[in-house]
Amino acid sequence: MHLFYQPNMTAGTAFLPEEESRHCVKVLRLQAGDEIIVVDGKGGWYTCEISRADARRCELRVQRVQKGYGQRPYLVHMAIAPTKNTDRTEWFVEKCVEMGVDEISFIICEHSERRYYKTDRLNKIAVGAMKQSLKAFLPIMNEALSFTDFLKKSSVNETEQKFIAYVDESITGAERKQLHSIAEPKGRYCVLIGPEGDFSGREVSEAIDRGFRPVSLGESRLRTETAGIVACHLLHVIQSRSDN
Repeated sequence: MHLFYQPNMTAGTAFLPEEESRHCVKVLRLQAGDEIIVVDGKGGWYTCEISRADARRCELRVQRVQKGYGQRPYLVHMAIAPTKNTDRTEWFVEKCVEMGVDEISFIICEHSERRYYKTDRLNKIAVGAMKQSLKAFLPIMNEALSFTDFLKKSSVNETEQKFIAYVDESITGAERKQLHSIAEPKGRYCVLIGPEGDFSGREVSEAIDRGFRPVSLGESRLRTETAGIVACHLLHVIQSRSDN
C-alpha cells in the first residue's frame, strides 16, 4: 500500500504536492492507472487512481473517501521538555506519532538545557511517521512555551485528565500512583514530562495546584524521551484493557 500526504484534499480530481509527486513518480515509479492512498492529516482516507503521473504535480482521480479513519474515543496530549540532544526529541515525536498521539507541546522548565525549539522539522518527521504507521490524523504540534504559561493555557480545558510524571518523590512527600492505575479509559489526557534534570519543586507544586496529579511510570529512572513514549503507550494500553 502506497500512502501519501495532501492536507488540501478534495473529492473528485486532486493532485499531490511536488515533494510527494516526485516520490510517487520518480522514486516509486508509479504510473497512470495505479491505485494509491492519500491522507489529509485530519482523518480523511482517500483511495485514488493516478490519472497523470507528473513528477511535479501528480494528478489523481478520487474513487472512495472515508472520513474519521482510525479515530479513537480518547485523546492523548503529551507536553514534554525538549531534550538537549535534538535527535532524542525527534525520536520521541516519531514513535509517539506511530503509536498514536493527538497533540504534542514543548515546555521550557527551570532545569531545561534547551530553551528554544523550532517545530518545522518535527512536523516533517510527524508526517513521515503518520504515513509509516498508516494513520490519517496528524497531531497538533505546538511551539515551545514556558512551564508556567503552559499551565495557564491548560487550565482552560477542564475536561482533560492531567498528570505530571516526575522522579523525586520527596518533593511532595506523597506516594505517586502508577499512571495506568488512575487514568480513566476513553478520556482526554495531558501528561507533563520534565527535562533531564527533572521538574523543580516549585514546578511540581504549581502543576498540582493547577489540577495535575503526580504519577509514576514504573520503577526505572527513564530518559525524558523514553518517559514520554512510555506514558503515551500506557494510555493506549488502558484503553485495550477496558475493552476486554
